[in-house]
Amino acid sequence: MKINEGGLDRAVRIVVGLVLIALSATGTIGVWGYIGIIPLLTGIAGVCPAYALMGINTCPMKKGG
Repeated sequence: MKINEGGLDRAVRIVVGLVLIALSATGTIGVWGYIGIIPLLTGIAGVCPAYALMGINTCPMKKGG
């Protein structure tokens, strides 16, 4: 799959994923916080399958020469 997430999108996903996992690990929000694994992994990989299905791409186009 092609990368379809831009830098800001990836950073937000990673931060949100880590926060959810940390809150769950400390018992603050319960086991549902481990859902943060999904945004964390998609942020690290730079690929969001849901974006691909919907035709969304937040990755800036590479201008080449």
